[in-house]
Formats: sequence, C-alpha cells, structure tokens
Amino acid sequence: QVQLVESGGGLVQAGGSLRLSCAASGRTISNVAMAWFRQAPGKEREFVAAINWSGTSTGYADSMKGRVTISRDSAKNTVYLQMNSLKPEDTAVYYCASRLAIFSPYTYKPNEYAYWGQGTQVTVSS
Repeated sequence: QVQLVESGGGLVQAGGSLRLSCAASGRTISNVAMAWFRQAPGKEREFVAAINWSGTSTGYADSMKGRVTISRDSAKNTVYLQMNSLKPEDTAVYYCASRLAIFSPYTYKPNEYAYWGQGTQVTVSS
C-alpha cells in the first residue's frame, strides 16, 4: 500500500507558474510509473503527464506540452509537476497517481493507476 500526498497548489495569475509535489509513503515509488491527472468541476478526470519508473521517459497531454515538466526524485520518494504559462482553463484539482506493478509502463488511462492522492487545487485567474 502506498499513500500519496500532493502539495503546491494555489491561486496564481494567468501566465504564472506552480510546482506541484507528490510525496509517497508506505513503500518506495522508485520502481513504478507515476502520473498527474486533473479534474475540473463538471468534467471527467484527464491525463496531464506521466513518467516511467526510471525517469527516462515522460509523456504529456497535448494541451500541456511545452508548459509542464514531470520529474521524480527517488531519494525523496517524490514526484513533481512544474507548470508554467498557466491559463484559466488549467484550473482544476490535480491528482498524482501510481501504478501498481513495478516496472510497468506509464499509461494515459486513470483506471490503470492503483493509488491516488487526495488532490491539490490549482486556480488560475485571468
């Protein structure tokens, strides 16, 4: 069992930046793929970014490419999401998620992730 806790959300003006963190406890996440998703009110949860277990491969949603960077620090058992040039449409609750099986590849589908954090609110004002 792994517990994930997101932090770093908040209110930012359009064009600003935020760095989200996802700290894991209960087991190491150094050997599993991790991802960030987001969910805006009235919308389905959508993929934002993912990183493989070794940190050598990443994937991004088309809407976020060039504006976000996912990274991981195995020593800290933490995954990060650096978000730049934020837009009002980026307003959502952001969740980190972990795959269950070690060394399995990342995916874009939320139902293929076993563990989830409680989410952190990101609000971008115009």
